[in-house]
Amino acid sequence: MARVKRGVRAHQRHKKILKLARGYRGRKSKLFKMAKQQVVKSMAYAFAHRKERRRDFRKLWIARINAAARMNNMTYNRLMYGLKLAGVNINRKILADLAVNDAAAFAKLVETAKEKIESGNPKTQANA
Repeated sequence: MARVKRGVRAHQRHKKILKLARGYRGRKSKLFKMAKQQVVKSMAYAFAHRKERRRDFRKLWIARINAAARMNNMTYNRLMYGLKLAGVNINRKILADLAVNDAAAFAKLVETAKEKIESGNPKTQANA
């Protein structure tokens, strides 16, 4: 059986890792062993922070919707409840964009939610 030399594949693997480690400071970008450790850690950070970025954006959208809803004499909680009762299926990203860029359209959605809460909620009818 022929002898297998593994230098080519090892060199390719090392090049791949060192390419990913470009831009790191000092030995982390020059030495394979340190570069590999840092690349693995960096990939873990990247995975976790992609998830975190989604959470951060959702928080931002909710804050914007709440601020705009309060300008229309309503809270975020009541607005979302009213929109659900009204069957308005619109996500928070779009709602936040409307709140910032199209106040008139957002105000109409708030009115829709208010009407639906007043007409569709048996608790408010019993109190009235």
